[in-house]
Amino acid sequence: MIEQIFFYIFAIIAVVSAIAVVTSKSPIHSAIALIITLLQVAAIFILLRSPFLAAVQVFVYVGAVVVLFLFAVMLLDLGGEKIKEQFHQQTVLGVISSVGLFVVLLFMLSRGSLTAPTGGYTEAVLAKNTEVIGKVLFTKYIYPFEVVSLLLLVALVGAVVLVLNQKGKDGV
Repeated sequence: MIEQIFFYIFAIIAVVSAIAVVTSKSPIHSAIALIITLLQVAAIFILLRSPFLAAVQVFVYVGAVVVLFLFAVMLLDLGGEKIKEQFHQQTVLGVISSVGLFVVLLFMLSRGSLTAPTGGYTEAVLAKNTEVIGKVLFTKYIYPFEVVSLLLLVALVGAVVLVLNQKGKDGV
């Protein structure tokens, strides 16, 4: 019962901060809300008795991806004027889509059940789960993992080159 209460608290905070990620006008505030969202997801992984996934969530997403995002935002110096121009035409469609999604979610919640069965997992089974995840990640999925890391590196180098070219043209 207490786990379910914590789940709802973490889930509500995650959803509210995810909405703040999308609706925030400042990229820095959006990144901070993203950090809060990802930490709430890690807390939910803890409730699911998966500390390995929670640690990976914190280290990889909060520790690396969000820092990379903040670095790119500060490097590119995104102005609020450009963001307003880009999204101004899509406001009505975004509001309609959000209301439709909210109606569908309410319908699904009214038809479904909010309780989930708790698993009878022992500590030994959970430890084995972490071992299995590690073996699969570093054997079967090592190639996609390395490709993604190279893509992130290329994107970062590309952002630096674009900024340096733009500053060179502006005479700064």
